[in-house]
Amino acid sequence: MADAENHLIQQLPKTVRQRFLERCEPFELVLSAELSERDKTLSHAYFPRHGFISLVIDVDSHPPLEVGMVGREAMLGAELILGLAKTPWRALVQGAGQSWRIPPEALRQASNDMPELRRLLQNTLMVRLHQQALASACERFHMIGPRLARWLLMSQDRAESDSFHVTQEFMALMLGVRRVGVTEAASEFQQNGLIEYHRGELTVLDRAALEAQACSCYESDKQLYTELMNGNKAH
Repeated sequence: MADAENHLIQQLPKTVRQRFLERCEPFELVLSAELSERDKTLSHAYFPRHGFISLVIDVDSHPPLEVGMVGREAMLGAELILGLAKTPWRALVQGAGQSWRIPPEALRQASNDMPELRRLLQNTLMVRLHQQALASACERFHMIGPRLARWLLMSQDRAESDSFHVTQEFMALMLGVRRVGVTEAASEFQQNGLIEYHRGELTVLDRAALEAQACSCYESDKQLYTELMNGNKAH
């Protein structure tokens, strides 16, 4: 994965891509690191090349709830092109890896200088807004099992591997539910041969069956990304 590239950066024309990367620096995504705090100024925008990031909302005394996930298909910090720096969520590294990062002012200047980049940033921001709205509806209306299946598929997509590290406690936090609910749903998946879980290492054994168990939000999320991003590629 050392030569993997962020999909947004890959979509840029070669000369534009080179100009943009000259303004970025490599940055390691360390597992569980917090890249941004709620209501604090974002120090950088991040373009994952490998690994992924969870966007987590804290509301009063309730457990944290994941409202978004960013892998190498997207970026963290698209809001910066609007002049916004504070966010209502925290960004936690869920999967270790590598990324590019760029300071806010440098990102805004690059966006002004490179129309192709600006279009991609606007599109990915629109995707984020749609995905967060979908996540809110999913949390409200869907049961734990289908939501867990969706979350595992999203994590596998971004880990780009059948196996990845995750604890049941973390899954419960990301779904905003009690751990016992996640334990019951994960145990059922394991008994039916969909996954294997041992000491924090989870392996997807039957992806097709897991997709069948997932709520409709998983496919809706993928379709949204395809329509909003692939239909508006930079030229």
